[in-house]
Amino acid sequence: MAEIKVLVVEDSLVFRNLLVSYINRVPELKVVAEANDPYEARDMIIKHNPDVMTLDIELPRMDGIEFLSKLMPQYPVRTVVISALSDRVFDALNVGAVDFVAKPISTDRQGLNEFLTHELPEKILAASRAKLWGSPVGKRLPQEKQIDGRVQEILYKKEAQDGAETDIVIAIGASTGGTEATASIIESLVPPIPPIVITQHMPEGFTKMYADRMHHKSHQGITVEEASQNAKLLPNHVYIAPGGNRHMTVTKKGGEYRISLKEGEKVNGHKPSVEVLFDSMAQVVGNRGIGIILTGMGGDGAKGLLHMRQRGARTIGQDESTCVVYGMPKVAYELGAVESQEKLGEIPQKLYYYIEQQKKQNKKDKAETN
Repeated sequence: MAEIKVLVVEDSLVFRNLLVSYINRVPELKVVAEANDPYEARDMIIKHNPDVMTLDIELPRMDGIEFLSKLMPQYPVRTVVISALSDRVFDALNVGAVDFVAKPISTDRQGLNEFLTHELPEKILAASRAKLWGSPVGKRLPQEKQIDGRVQEILYKKEAQDGAETDIVIAIGASTGGTEATASIIESLVPPIPPIVITQHMPEGFTKMYADRMHHKSHQGITVEEASQNAKLLPNHVYIAPGGNRHMTVTKKGGEYRISLKEGEKVNGHKPSVEVLFDSMAQVVGNRGIGIILTGMGGDGAKGLLHMRQRGARTIGQDESTCVVYGMPKVAYELGAVESQEKLGEIPQKLYYYIEQQKKQNKKDKAETN
């Protein structure tokens, strides 16, 4: 297997040397070039044609986001951003970065070791398998970014007449490439909608920024927030699993669905894990659930989605052509967990269809009970 060629762009010589040293310890990876700023990086890209670039946002002469916006149309390269806690990382993703990793605090030796030996290498390996679109994320699939406005208007009017269904819960799981994919779905939705719970692999601290960012971009009447312990699941609300050291599950108390954040070991290498969320959906929500698995490396959530489908939930998987990394949806599809495989831009329309189907089933069940 050919080595994955890596370009490291970092203005701190000490930190850059550290990155190079640890990346080169991974058998599949080889640092072929280093750069202090975007101008040096551009020259190194032309000269060495790296498979993956690691990129700091704060750089001399030109910041990383401006560099990406200018670079990607001409010299597309898979990029992993290394960022301090800042919502600017989402701007980097929007202009073409594949993924990001949180820069560790220098005094946190355990965190630094985890970053160097696990987090960064895993992000680089995942990025090396990502689809290289050759243009910024926002311009990748313009015809699929939003559902058709006329369809949206019709669906909105129908939903507004019927009201949001409180018995239904929607769960979404995503990893590499998922921040943009998930946002495109949420921003396409109009109220009323059932509550939505989301596990997106993301470092601690960034999930709050991500939720706030989506909230401001979402349709009026939809609230997006970072999930909190014991929060009641409400219609027109979207709950993002906090990054860090807890899994998010759905529970039911007194006839109400609520959020539970619990400690535990990593599952499929992740915490929070999509698998844990989907398994709780299967057990608690059952045939009132709708599960969506989006772009991401590995197979986290695939078995959980299968459990959801086996319990009567409707399930959707993102198709290969629109995935940044066709990993998690592929594993789910091959397991038989995916009822409907859709292009990213067509998922909102399919979601509305499944909501209608679930509501009809709910009414039928209630009529039979009475």
